[in-house]
Amino acid sequence: MALRPEPFGALVYSFSTRKLSFLKSKQLVAVVEALADHPTAAATLTACGVTEAQRPAYVKALADLARSQMITPREPA
Repeated sequence: MALRPEPFGALVYSFSTRKLSFLKSKQLVAVVEALADHPTAAATLTACGVTEAQRPAYVKALADLARSQMITPREPA
């Protein structure tokens, strides 16, 4: 996956599926970039300052990215 920053957030390109997606907020871009640095998506949302009110939208966005294979579950260590 490659992220290209844009004024609205970022374009996301998957090299494996050749799909293009849009991340429509800079905070969502920060969350996606930080996923590998935290043990869970919930921990990432907390670390990135996503409020409880915003969480459902971010969880849905991450689920949509996973469904489209833009992000994938972490392999067990």
